[in-house]
Amino acid sequence: MTEALDAVERTALLTAALRAAESSRDDRLYNDPYAARLAGDAGPELLAEIREATFPKDAPRTLPSTPDYNAIRTRFFDEFLQRAARDPRTDQIVLAPAGMDSRAYRLDWPSGIRYFEVDRPAVLAYKEQRLRGIPPRVDHHSVAVDLTSPDWEAELIAAGYDPGRPSTWLLEGLLYYIPDEDAHRVIERVGKIMSPGSRIAADIVNAAALTLPDMRGLLDVFAGWGCPWLFGTDEPEELFAAHGFTVEAAQPGDPEADYGRWPDPVPDRSVTGVRRVFFVHGTRD
Repeated sequence: MTEALDAVERTALLTAALRAAESSRDDRLYNDPYAARLAGDAGPELLAEIREATFPKDAPRTLPSTPDYNAIRTRFFDEFLQRAARDPRTDQIVLAPAGMDSRAYRLDWPSGIRYFEVDRPAVLAYKEQRLRGIPPRVDHHSVAVDLTSPDWEAELIAAGYDPGRPSTWLLEGLLYYIPDEDAHRVIERVGKIMSPGSRIAADIVNAAALTLPDMRGLLDVFAGWGCPWLFGTDEPEELFAAHGFTVEAAQPGDPEADYGRWPDPVPDRSVTGVRRVFFVHGTRD
């Protein structure tokens, strides 16, 4: 079924392969028992290309460590979602896009949580086939729609989402794959379908990460797959504030986003011309 996935959709298989590899480590930051079956045969092949670019045999590493980054990102957002789920005022969680994420199946959730996975039809069809027979641990709803479509909000509401109730949204592995105007549009539309006080989280790179020569090896891999990185910002707080959110931005290696795994220095935000990744998290005003 992987033949039905386009270039961007196939990156979800890479994420699953990274999570499977992390789950096999003795010092793993989480355990995802479903990642390997979600990755299939294609996921490890994609990961092998990333490893070859990131860890050259005869030269020092200059690219960010994708395996460590992905492990930290997954753990950081695991904790974000689980904290939100424990808040009795919030009973809706939305993953958009859901990709090959298995949090609905591998984590324990409080009763009363409604959990929505939004993604393109081909992605959710592949995922359903791979997880057939495995029950989610939460009241789970799949919404097969593209986030750039004109009516995804109506599809989500039809699936049971209530815009009048507090919700928690995770936009993971999305924003750097879409153009500037689409990134703004997605954040704006998400903000409009959330009630005040709702939570949001997302990952995003800075502008320099799209152009720096020492990022070329990684950027070329994604461009070669047909899914180049297109959007980044050095001011994620301002990006989200423009659409009605108050957020903070942590970087891998910061005290709250390290877990003893980030291998590189974390330059102060005042330093320019360096690559950065941000874990944005905050609330709807």
